[in-house]
Amino acid sequence: MMKKVVTIQDISCFGKCSLTVALPVISAMGIETAVIPTAVLSTHTGEGFSGYTFRDLTGDIPGISEHWKRMGLSFDAVYTGYLGSVDQVRIVSDFFGDFGRDCAVIVDPVMGDRGRLYAGFTDTFVSEMRKLCASADHIIPNLTEASLLLGTPYREVFTEEEVKDILRRLAGLGCPAPVLTGVSYDGQHQGAAAYDSATGEFFSSFRRQVNRQVHGTGDIFASVFTGMITHGKSLGEAVETAVGFTYDCIEATPDDGECWYGSCFERCLGELTVYASED
Repeated sequence: MMKKVVTIQDISCFGKCSLTVALPVISAMGIETAVIPTAVLSTHTGEGFSGYTFRDLTGDIPGISEHWKRMGLSFDAVYTGYLGSVDQVRIVSDFFGDFGRDCAVIVDPVMGDRGRLYAGFTDTFVSEMRKLCASADHIIPNLTEASLLLGTPYREVFTEEEVKDILRRLAGLGCPAPVLTGVSYDGQHQGAAAYDSATGEFFSSFRRQVNRQVHGTGDIFASVFTGMITHGKSLGEAVETAVGFTYDCIEATPDDGECWYGSCFERCLGELTVYASED
């Protein structure tokens, strides 16, 4: 039987991030992908875009959830990305109670990057996101988001032992198997590290560091990771595949400015179809 994932995050109509990444990536892995858009934007809000439109869909989420409950829908995984307000975080927490009891719950706690909280977010939002993370099986913060969740100063370079300590502390929030992205020990390689608190095992994967910004790579990583977990793959294999695919998408994106708004991930989707026939 085909696996089913529901992903809850915004949709930028142009710009290759959030749902416009999650839907094709998870679908390519042979997983039926339902969506709950939290907002609709004409473009993403990253560097290079201004004057974009924004429509908040917070009020629509409870109705979608109630309809699905009447239909008796169930999922193999629930995966959240960007949530734009405290109200949305609280509504998603209720959704976990309705649909997340017997499936994997993956939270990408999108709050900031490069040491800064995204515009419009507050300490209250961070506190609510911390509570949501406690309800997840896996959380996928970057270094900035980990520092916000843990209330520690932001840094970019850590030793391996320091990263392991961060992962233990993230697990202490209530999530049994956290993943930390943007990890680098030598400044020449970057990747992700994970911790399974049930076994005490650590996992990591790295590729050559690419010194340029490519929008949407966090969404790519989280989506592939979700697909792998949904297919029943191990934590270590999920991290390795997500790091490798994300790197391939960056390498497939020309450094000529043509695709400045996102990665050319479409060129790499064929790599994921090997998982489409596994269920």
